[in-house]
Amino acid sequence: MAKILIVGCGSIGMKLAQTLSGKGHEVTGLKRNPPKADAGKVNYFTADISSTDQLNDLSVDFAVVYFIVSPDGRNKESYQAVYETGLNNLLNRFSKEGVNPHWIFVSSTSVYGQSKGEWVDEDSIADPENITSQIIRQAEQKLIALNPDNIVVRFSGIYGPGREYLLRMAKQGSEVQKDPPYYTNRIHQQDCIGVLVFLLEQSLAGVALEQCYVASDDDPATMWEVMSWLAKQMNCQSPLIKTNNNEIVMNKRCNNQRLKKLGYHFQYPDYKTGYLELIH
Repeated sequence: MAKILIVGCGSIGMKLAQTLSGKGHEVTGLKRNPPKADAGKVNYFTADISSTDQLNDLSVDFAVVYFIVSPDGRNKESYQAVYETGLNNLLNRFSKEGVNPHWIFVSSTSVYGQSKGEWVDEDSIADPENITSQIIRQAEQKLIALNPDNIVVRFSGIYGPGREYLLRMAKQGSEVQKDPPYYTNRIHQQDCIGVLVFLLEQSLAGVALEQCYVASDDDPATMWEVMSWLAKQMNCQSPLIKTNNNEIVMNKRCNNQRLKKLGYHFQYPDYKTGYLELIH
């Protein structure tokens, strides 16, 4: 069993912590506002990683560190606070004690800048145009440069209970691009947890892992297809056709074969499986 630190305990981080604790691992969750109720066997350390002083008392004898942060906003400063300042503060804290744990860094498929519906995988160029994705990409590169055995996991659009943006869009009869096709890639939040647990277990079992994994379901579909299907399932008005937008960015299809060849089986392999459960 491993001693694990989970940095950023939002909905996914907290469920991951509970899952790993249930499997016998010693888990600490680093969170600005830990839950006050009994969290079972999960320990919590209260800190804002963007503040160096708040990390002074953090234990560093962890074998594995998960980095699963959510910026406060969609702007440059919010991303820098966690992916630059926060990450650097943590790395400095471990370096000061001469400790180099194994990192599993949760990234995003937004690091791909492809915009014409291309297929992308772990070997595709990751050169995004927008500044927030550039900041995430730089954090990826920093951790891999620190230790080639560190792992980057690029999640596509996460959905599930509490993450029902597309359902709200479908109910509103929103405008959706139909032609040229705009692809959307998704992963159910339960599969996010499943992938993170799976990669840890493979690592602890001595399996040689790659530096990067794309984590997205089997079915990158067009937004028109998804929204039309959702509207039909909920007996809502069909989406309206959006006027052609020639300035689309990040229009790609994510290939998950590296993860599947390693042996991961998706609990929700396509959007219909996941959204039917949310609708009914």
